[in-house]
Amino acid sequence: MVTFCKTAWGFPPRQRGPIAAAGLAILLTGLLASGAARADPALWAGISSGSAVVMMRHALAPGTGDPAGFDVDDCSTQRNLSKEGREQARAIGDRFRKNGIDSARVLSSAWCRCLETARNLKLGPAENLPALNSFFGNRERRDPQTAALKAWLAENAGGETPVVLVTHQVNITALTGIYPRSGEMVVLRAGSDGEIEVLGRL
Repeated sequence: MVTFCKTAWGFPPRQRGPIAAAGLAILLTGLLASGAARADPALWAGISSGSAVVMMRHALAPGTGDPAGFDVDDCSTQRNLSKEGREQARAIGDRFRKNGIDSARVLSSAWCRCLETARNLKLGPAENLPALNSFFGNRERRDPQTAALKAWLAENAGGETPVVLVTHQVNITALTGIYPRSGEMVVLRAGSDGEIEVLGRL
């Protein structure tokens, strides 16, 4: 910080403001990154023990929603993972293994981009959980599906096996208020009363 200040004041006054702002932004970015790094081990420990659940948005699948008239049982009619998306899903699975998690109970939306993400994690077979299905084109399903997911979490979370739920942005946002990026994981804890506590993001 001292070095930065000396460097900034070595410039003409009209340049000092932008330089100081840039330096502060770099400093804050570093602090936030180091804080996130410190939080990661605790999140992974919670996932490994089963006390925390991973809710993950499917990997990269270019576009938004699905084509008109798509069939959930026919992948050729849906928006699917790109090559980069499949590579991303495999890399995420590797990240689990690097953090000591070789297997998990993996549940997924029935949409092909979620199932393919789940399978490419290579943590275990993908089970379908209807509460994880997309309601992007059917918004009246938002509240009943979110209630069903809360009920499932209240009954099934907190065991000794890591749990990974692969779903869609709309489902994660409805449950947590977070707008995740493709492949982003939200780590949460569910109480027996259905209350959801977000522990962090990976």
